[in-house]
Amino acid sequence: MYVIVEIAGQQFKAEKGRKLYVNRLKGEEGSSVSFDRVLLTDSDGQVKVGTPVVKGASVNAKVIKHLKDDKVLVFKKKRRKGYQKLNGHRQCLTQIQIEEIVA
Repeated sequence: MYVIVEIAGQQFKAEKGRKLYVNRLKGEEGSSVSFDRVLLTDSDGQVKVGTPVVKGASVNAKVIKHLKDDKVLVFKKKRRKGYQKLNGHRQCLTQIQIEEIVA
């Protein structure tokens, strides 16, 4: 069984026991979080699509840790103008583990 769930504005495929990296969530490490915006459920070929969400479905997960992603470098250059700019940033992420799917 799997579901498509919306977490912090992005859609993820969630299965029980799967670990996901999502945008930084509010919550302490080791705490439990619940997501109610389930867009699709699939249970052994029985597909249920929500309009826009499936009623009564939710996903419970546990926050494992907060971390930062690898650095992304942004390089800008204009030819023959002597302009170069190097910038970079690291995205703040949260690793969660799916514990239960209520459909």
